[in-house]
Amino acid sequence: MPETSRGSSSFGQYFARVGPRMDARGAGAHRRRLVEAAYGAVVEIGAGYGATFPFYPPAVAGVLALEPDPTLRALALAEAIKAPVPVTVYDGVAEELPAADESVDVVVSSLVLCSVADQEAALAEVLRVLRPGGLLLFYEHVRSAHRVLAAVEDLFTPLWSRLGGGCHLNRDTAAGIAAAGLTLQNVERFGFSALPGNPRVAHILGTAAKPRE
Repeated sequence: MPETSRGSSSFGQYFARVGPRMDARGAGAHRRRLVEAAYGAVVEIGAGYGATFPFYPPAVAGVLALEPDPTLRALALAEAIKAPVPVTVYDGVAEELPAADESVDVVVSSLVLCSVADQEAALAEVLRVLRPGGLLLFYEHVRSAHRVLAAVEDLFTPLWSRLGGGCHLNRDTAAGIAAAGLTLQNVERFGFSALPGNPRVAHILGTAAKPRE
């Protein structure tokens, strides 16, 4: 989910309304596929209203879910009670993960890395907390591969970022993940229209692993 700033809930209130509509159009199915490979100790960044929680498989021992927006975090707390695995929800951001070095098996990011204030810092934190061989599972919208559409995204991103909880339309998140030192695996790229009337925007769904020493 878009990661909004602590104490700023206006976008959170909006996203709480439109998010379920996105889920019904296919985002929920994407999130189900996203966490199929999750296991052990999991950290979910930008957990939003807890839309991913119902899909965690039995192989997951527990989830530490971070959400800085108070409106979304309250909804996530309610969803955590119903989750099939233990989920603990905290106020936190991706750039400061409350986990020890190499203590986490899997980090989950669902429509979050577009909106973190510092994507490089967030991915550095992911690398820090993952055990060698640990996984980053990601589902993100990304910059279009089409030159004209990418230019339009570049043009609109400054305004949209202010209106959309820090969301950037034009981040090349797969490249950012690789640059952070994670090895990309099984990256699927597809177009998805999140809401009626919206254009199909490029998305990626995949896995990246922390190299084993």
